[in-house]
Amino acid sequence: MSAQQFVVGVTGGIGSGKSAVTDYLETKGITVVDADKVARVVVEPGTSGLAAIAEHFGRDILLPNGALDRAALRKIVFDEPDERKVLEGITHPRIREEIARQLSDASSPYVVLASPLLLESGQSSFADYVVVVDVPESVQLSRTMTRDDNSEQLVKSIMAVQLQRETRLARSDTSISNEGTLEELYTRVDALHADLLRRAQA
Repeated sequence: MSAQQFVVGVTGGIGSGKSAVTDYLETKGITVVDADKVARVVVEPGTSGLAAIAEHFGRDILLPNGALDRAALRKIVFDEPDERKVLEGITHPRIREEIARQLSDASSPYVVLASPLLLESGQSSFADYVVVVDVPESVQLSRTMTRDDNSEQLVKSIMAVQLQRETRLARSDTSISNEGTLEELYTRVDALHADLLRRAQA
């Protein structure tokens, strides 16, 4: 990252609408580094990350085309906390390295690091300013069940490993409500964008 680069971390619980916020900022010419996409990049075929995962978890973790079988791996690490730690030991340093590279390549007035686990994973150390996209937990639940066609139990289990809403808000520099319509959200993001431009210039 250049000394002038102002990094804005954007996070929020599942179903809060982080992507709606960051997609809109992209239309304004802001570079968005997406931690979820980075996590996929570091385990693509041919990477040291995938090789290390296959070495530990076995070749059964690969699909016939050589790509990672995410469903099979998810089942192993979900049932075995120790195996999850091994996986995180392989992926987390590579994810941080790739995030740092992408942030340093950004040339927009400020750069966004979008991460659902920004505060849980320590990725907030990259950010100069943290924005939480906020909705009530009941909205998270109904939106995610509708969007992903998931059961209430599954969505609640995902929410349980994320920070509680109050904790997330307490650790943010500002929050943006996404309870209403997309138009209402965009109006709030316009105001946020103007504020972030000022902060980046300062």
